[in-house]
Amino acid sequence: MQKFVAKFGGSSLADAGQFKKVADIIKARPCRRYIVASAPGKRSSDDIKVTDMLYACYDKASEGEDFKPALSAIRERFNEIMSTLEIDFDLDSEIEKIAEHLSTNPDKDYMASRGEYLNSKLLAAYLGFKFIDAADCIHFDANGRLDNDATDEGIFIALKNIDYAVIPGFYGSLPDGSIHTFSRGGSDITGSLVARAVRADMYENWTDVSGMLSADPRIVENPEPIDAITYRELRELSYMGASVMHEAAVFPVRKANISMNIRNTNRPEDNGTLISAELPRIPRKRKVAGIAGKKGFSAVLVETPSMNEEIGFGAHLLNIFARHNVNFEHLPTGIDTMSVVVHNDEFSKARNDIIDDISNEIEPESLYVEDNLALIAVVGLGMAYSRGTAARVMRALADSRVNIKMIDQGSTEINIIIGVDEADYETAIRSIYKALFEND
Repeated sequence: MQKFVAKFGGSSLADAGQFKKVADIIKARPCRRYIVASAPGKRSSDDIKVTDMLYACYDKASEGEDFKPALSAIRERFNEIMSTLEIDFDLDSEIEKIAEHLSTNPDKDYMASRGEYLNSKLLAAYLGFKFIDAADCIHFDANGRLDNDATDEGIFIALKNIDYAVIPGFYGSLPDGSIHTFSRGGSDITGSLVARAVRADMYENWTDVSGMLSADPRIVENPEPIDAITYRELRELSYMGASVMHEAAVFPVRKANISMNIRNTNRPEDNGTLISAELPRIPRKRKVAGIAGKKGFSAVLVETPSMNEEIGFGAHLLNIFARHNVNFEHLPTGIDTMSVVVHNDEFSKARNDIIDDISNEIEPESLYVEDNLALIAVVGLGMAYSRGTAARVMRALADSRVNIKMIDQGSTEINIIIGVDEADYETAIRSIYKALFEND
């Protein structure tokens, strides 16, 4: 039988009604054997996530304040799920353990992890699955870095003789046995680690959207969903600001060549977005997978006659940025010019020092900084095997009277990066989308 790992996010497990949906999804395919659960999320837009409630409870305890009302509110969130679904579970004893912990030496990571811990215990009891504590199989080193080898072995040993199990997301343990958490959203990482360790046939990530969209819906009205995308394309889009999974949650399954499927708990009939090493044999409708972008860039333009003849010029220039802990994003060049595109979050901290160092060490003929740049990425493996995509993008921007500040394309032709004024950012996104998706 196939092995699927299915991770369900906080919105998917926010209340009893969502629990029922999740149970129906799991029972619909017996290959969904290992379930990774998040803490209960918001039930409505004005609700509070249980993890945030746990942090608030910890804050009160650590400051010596009365934490019992806050802990009681957390208990009620879980009790509502348990009583509505008639789950046989000793919630009171678990809450007592948390209260005892808060009364002695409260630990922030321990408290933050209890949302996933309790929700997973409830889900395991509701499904009739085995509960496996992530603290027993996901391991960090003494510095808080994930120990991949120990984690792989720990998960494999924990699950090798178990057909069906629920594992809490978001946390693991340090060498001394204490709880340590991933960053927020870490349940996605847990799911990916479990999928890798058990050599899953598929990693399903269930959330509240039917997969990825080809553009930001806040800018483009009703953008097309992406039915299939490669890990290479996903990385390009996520790096350029698309709201997709963090690289840390993708890397384990990508390295193990396990496909990922982003699905919607509230619309399980939707196929979602399939993410894999290679595109499916059935050709994708579009040559371009998606469009993404970010604001907040500056370009440092350096001009020196015959710089291409000076060995080490580029290395010297980039070393100045490196000395000041500033990464470069792109590096458009000409025979006599080189532009270093950097993000303002880093550049602003050392701007004057960098400019002074370039002036003193390189002595350029011209040195200029252009601020308020936005970068837009047009991403798609299909662009490498078709003609005219770049021309259509440039024509669309020209027709919309958007001035192009920068163009950069890698040798693999998987993406085209365009720099524009921040004031033109939304117009540029809509124009490119219309040219590549609506007029295709």
